[in-house]
Amino acid sequence: MFRNLHKICACDYISAQIFPGQINPIRLSAAARPTGNATQNAPAAAMLHMPPDLPRNQKVSVEYLPWIPSPYAHLGKKFNQYKKLSKFRLTSLVVITTMGGYAMAPAAFDLTTFVMCSVGTGLVSAAANSINQYHEVPFDSQMSRTKNRVLVTGQMTPLQAVGFAAVSATTGLCMLYFGVNGLTAALGAGNLFLYTSVYTPMKRMSIANTWVGSVVGAIPPLMGWAGCAGSLDAGAMILAGVLYAWQFPHFNALSWNLRPDYSRAGYRMMAVTNPDLCRRTALRYAFAIGGLSMMAPLLDVTNYWFVLETLPLNAYFCYLAYKFHHKSDSGSSRKLFRFSLIHLPALMLLFLANKKKWYFTENADEKVTKSDKTFMSLLPTSPPTGLQNVLPVAVTAASR
Repeated sequence: MFRNLHKICACDYISAQIFPGQINPIRLSAAARPTGNATQNAPAAAMLHMPPDLPRNQKVSVEYLPWIPSPYAHLGKKFNQYKKLSKFRLTSLVVITTMGGYAMAPAAFDLTTFVMCSVGTGLVSAAANSINQYHEVPFDSQMSRTKNRVLVTGQMTPLQAVGFAAVSATTGLCMLYFGVNGLTAALGAGNLFLYTSVYTPMKRMSIANTWVGSVVGAIPPLMGWAGCAGSLDAGAMILAGVLYAWQFPHFNALSWNLRPDYSRAGYRMMAVTNPDLCRRTALRYAFAIGGLSMMAPLLDVTNYWFVLETLPLNAYFCYLAYKFHHKSDSGSSRKLFRFSLIHLPALMLLFLANKKKWYFTENADEKVTKSDKTFMSLLPTSPPTGLQNVLPVAVTAASR
């Protein structure tokens, strides 16, 4: 039976290629082989659909159907398919956190570097998501949430996915290295490897994948910070810590209602293998976000108004996490997940609104230090020329 079905499918494909503009495979009201004159008058395509083991004296009604191209082969939909392959919404969130890290860095804002850092990070994220979907096709097909992805449904081929990932990763890393700096490119390459080669296979091996995935989500703000300042300091770790902690209540709440899907596909998630740990972890890291927000003014990342302004936001987030811990059901998990989508953008905006100092107008090459009676201007990055070889430090006296 399966051999005959394979032959029929192959003949259908051939007939569609031979008659691309006239007819599609023939619809028969009664499946039988025509006899006599009917055999001579019936088209060859109709004969392909007639099982050979049925009576030869049964009449056949043939209906011609217009040939319609596959909806997945339409070139106009390719752009949307690549958007789905790159997980556009997730990539947008990664780019937004990268922009936040760049804007929060204690250095002068440069528009060119900002754009290169944002676009490069987005391309690397798109490549990572493409490789992730390439590896998980057999498992995505078993989950209701992912069964309509472009590789699962055949809208795109694996070769197209790998090719897109290779071009995106190469272009993005080159933009980060040549357009920003080496540290940012190294963080991007490390994150690409961590997501595709460690996190993706670990999802079916250990619940530690959630912690590894949180590290992946915490690196983009570090890339933005390094892209602007050229280095990382304690302030960068505050932003990374907030992103790291935020992902636990966010993902644990999301995975709670997807436990049947994850279990059917064989993914080892906390919500499936250890529900108590899932609830405790969500609550624990929700409180950690509040603690990190209080540390931001101490490390000169924000002013002290930031603590007061974020207190209601973080308190309600902790309240929802407590409700999820106390009564884990679809309602509490859904409320926590939905508010997490509001919590992170609001927290990032408060970071920007309460930044300790902005550097839009300050010259990045000049560092001004104040003494008791004078201001001393140091120019460490400009090479000395002329009289500056004799007097490398210019001192300007000024009264208070």
